[in-house]
Amino acid sequence: MDPLRFFVYEESLYEFSDEILNEIEKEALDTDVPIIRKDTQGYLRFMLEALQPKRILEVGTAVGYSAIFMAKHSDASIVTIENYEPRIPIAKKNFQRAQVEDRIELLEGDAQKRLDDVEGDFDLVFIDAAKGQYAVYFEKILSHVKKNSVIICDNVLFDGNVLESKFAVERRDRTIHKRMRDFIYDMCHDERFTTSILSVGDGLLLSVVK
Repeated sequence: MDPLRFFVYEESLYEFSDEILNEIEKEALDTDVPIIRKDTQGYLRFMLEALQPKRILEVGTAVGYSAIFMAKHSDASIVTIENYEPRIPIAKKNFQRAQVEDRIELLEGDAQKRLDDVEGDFDLVFIDAAKGQYAVYFEKILSHVKKNSVIICDNVLFDGNVLESKFAVERRDRTIHKRMRDFIYDMCHDERFTTSILSVGDGLLLSVVK
């Protein structure tokens, strides 16, 4: 099987009919703002339907696309955290455009600090922020999950770099490369979770709290 042909075929399957989401996606792509990839959207929708979460925590809002996507495909209330100031007003505007602002709370600032302000437990956590900080985010999130909570980390393959030797990675990316490899190894050997890595999008790490 040709992996490229399969990828093109798979991408063609995940077309969603929500007009506002399609507009926000186009705007994000036109301005080089990274959003969740088509196959990641398909998998995330599947998980939302299967889990039926009541509360979702997201680390990394960007322009709000993934938070809106999760709101559209669940009845959950969502807490999302964003540190990059120029994107915060765009995200808030997009929440209003999508008419989901009443179910999404946006916390502004560094997630390492703002996670200390979060209260209660979450059924689903979606992490898509600074790749070198995933291990830090994960530890802080542990006080906000319970048995059978699901934690999804996006882009763990770091554009495929995680699969390479550190000597094949550009020097400026080696710190993130090492941190992500260490994080993935630690998660796969942490007996508090059942963890799997999926070759969806740029790699998803999926952990279920035991």
